[in-house]
Parts: sequence; C-alpha cells; structure tokens
Amino acid sequence: MPADTRASTGGVDASPGDPDATKLSPGDPGHGRMRMALFAAGLSTFALLYSTQAMLPEISHDLGAAPDRASWTVSGATVGLAVAVLPLAALSERFGRRRMLTAALAAAVALALVIPLAPNLGTLVALRTLQGAAVAGVPASAMAYLADEVRARHLVGAVGLFVAGNSVGGMSGRILTGWVTQVWGWRAGLLAVALTSLLCAVAFRLLAPPARHFTPASLRPRAVARTVGGHLRNALLLRLYAIGLLFMTVFGAVYTVIGYRLVAAPFGLSQGLVGSIFVIYLAGTAVSATAGRLNARLGRRGTLYVGIALASAGLLLTLADRLLAVVAGLVLITAGFFAGHAVASGAVSRTAGGAGAAQASALYQMAYYTGSSAGGALGALAFAAGGWEATVALGLGAMAAAGGVTLYGTRQAVPAAARG
Repeated sequence: MPADTRASTGGVDASPGDPDATKLSPGDPGHGRMRMALFAAGLSTFALLYSTQAMLPEISHDLGAAPDRASWTVSGATVGLAVAVLPLAALSERFGRRRMLTAALAAAVALALVIPLAPNLGTLVALRTLQGAAVAGVPASAMAYLADEVRARHLVGAVGLFVAGNSVGGMSGRILTGWVTQVWGWRAGLLAVALTSLLCAVAFRLLAPPARHFTPASLRPRAVARTVGGHLRNALLLRLYAIGLLFMTVFGAVYTVIGYRLVAAPFGLSQGLVGSIFVIYLAGTAVSATAGRLNARLGRRGTLYVGIALASAGLLLTLADRLLAVVAGLVLITAGFFAGHAVASGAVSRTAGGAGAAQASALYQMAYYTGSSAGGALGALAFAAGGWEATVALGLGAMAAAGGVTLYGTRQAVPAAARG
C-alpha cells in the first residue's frame, strides 16, 4: 500500500476504490488541525452574531433606544444571516469551502472592528445586518468542508467540535461583553469580541489544511431552484423547518429580553452578572450531547414533545420574582430548545439525503435564523407593551404551535404505518 494512502487513513488499510480512502482520519497530521480550525471558526462566528445581546440594556440607555428598537442590533444580524446563507452555500460549491470560510471570517471581523464606532442606532443596526450576512458564509460552508475532507466514520466527531465551538462562542461572547461593558461601556465590549474573533480568524487560516477533495461545480441557478423547490414541496421538511423556527422564536425572545428584566427591580443585577447568565448555555451543550440517546428511546416526535414541555415549563417558572426560579426556568428553556433543535436539524439531513442535503440544511438555517429575528423583535415589542408576562405569552404561543405541528406529523404517520 502506498505510503501516502496509509498516512491519509491513519494507518488503516482501505480499498483502493474507496472514495474515503484518502480523506483525513484521527492520527493524520491534518485531522487535528482541521478540527481545531473549525472550532475556532465556530467560536468566532457565534461570538460575533449575538455580541450585542447581553448588553442591550446598556445600548438602550446610551443611545436612548427602547427595547424594541435596540433589539434590532441582534435581529438585524440574524436577518442578514438568514437571507445570505443559501446564496453563499451555492457560491461555496463553485469557489471552494475553505475560501468561503476565510472570506466570511475576514469580512465579519473587519466589520466587527468598525461597529464599535457606530455613531447612532441606525448605523449600528445596518452594520450588524451586514455582519450577519458575512457570518452566513461559515454555516453555509463548514459542514460541507468537513464532509469533503474527513472520512465518513470520523465525521460526527469533527462536526461535534464545530458545534461545540458555536456553543462556546455564543456563551463566552455574551459573558465577555457583559463584564467589559460593565467596566468600560458597550463599545469596549464589542471591541473585545472583535479582537477575540480576529485571533480566531487568524487561527482558522493558519490551521485549516488545503482542500484536497473539493471539486468546483458550475453555478446553475435553475438546478438549485429545482432542488430548493423540491424541498419546499416536502411536507416533512416543511414541518421540520417550522419546528426549528418556532423553537428559535422562543429562544430569541427570551434571551433578547431577559437582560432588561434582570437589571430592573426586583432583581437589580449588574451588567456583568446579566452577561454571566449565559453560562446556562452549558445546559444546552449537555442536552445536545444526549439528544441522540433520547431520540433513540422516544423517537423524533417523542423527543420534540419533551423539548416543548421543558421549554413551556421553563417559561412559566420565569414569571416568578425570585432569581433562583428565573435561573431554573432559563435552564429548562435552554434544555428544551437544544433538544428540539438537535432533533429537527438532524432529521433535515436524513430526510433530504443525497445531493440536495446542503440546500435542505441551508433552508433549515434560514428558517432557524428567521425565528431568531422574529423572536428578538416580537419579544422586545411584547415586553415594551406588556412586560415580561407578554414575552412569556409569546413564547408559550410558539410552543403551542410547535406542539400542533408535531401532533399533526404524528397523526399523519399513524395512517401511513397502518397502510404499511
């Protein structure tokens, strides 16, 4: 067996005709670099995407903006991502995953360095929307880059580290901005995230191995449109997209508005402590790791019902005026969200399969981030109109809708099973 083939498979013999034979495996020099590069990309992406969320009360105070207006610094970024993710996924098929990831990180970090200088809320929202569109190149390309370069049986572990980077970035970015904002103000908080993300982008570029298995595809808008149209006519995929949107509506509403609730009476928490609340994301990371076992035991719809029940119970708990109850409620909401998201996103790839999986995944991300945008904007409007109780009512309505979609799917499956 040639030395290069042995090296690329970690010393494990592979059939010469195996298309996986020359891809990366644990023990290969490039495998560890690939995993750490994608971890850095994921960390940078989600630290940037939600960088203003923990500091919204400070932005409102400094710029004289009501919560429903300030919330667009978060919702604008997720709108930008939702709009751009599908076109950038198509461009990555033509120009390469590694090139797209590098360009996306460079553009997002460049904007991050300018954003702290925004003179007013309108400029801040516009720059954040552009940043969300730039960030979209990472989720549009990362999974395909890993699938191109890593052997199939080792792909789950590589994807898991990228998702962990997302989670750590989303959590640490909010905590960092919370404490820096408390001491030096929200502009310094954004600059701290920008510099951290710059280091991550440099690390990605230095660590990411060159693509060896990417084959450029021609840009064929009609072919892409046919594939996307087929997905949008698939009833199961539409239900999964709706479930992802509804779960993210709750999550976006709660975490966009919770800072305003916690800095006010009766809690009166500092900006740093509000940012630290996002350590609760670790509960979501733990749930994501066990979602596969829960799905194996209860099935997809059973796990979705559990996620809906957890999130709904958590929403009700947060109505209490005791900090411990609010924190416990946030833990349940986070656990329920990650359970629902893990099941829905995993089912999308399995349902689509084949060459259309990338577009199916991009459509899910569009729905998911549309839910984030809607949740942040509507949650802040509800809070301005009726306080935290109105935000909770919005969340419970979204969970009731998710339950209805899941129940409809259950009833559709029963006759199908009977016919089989």
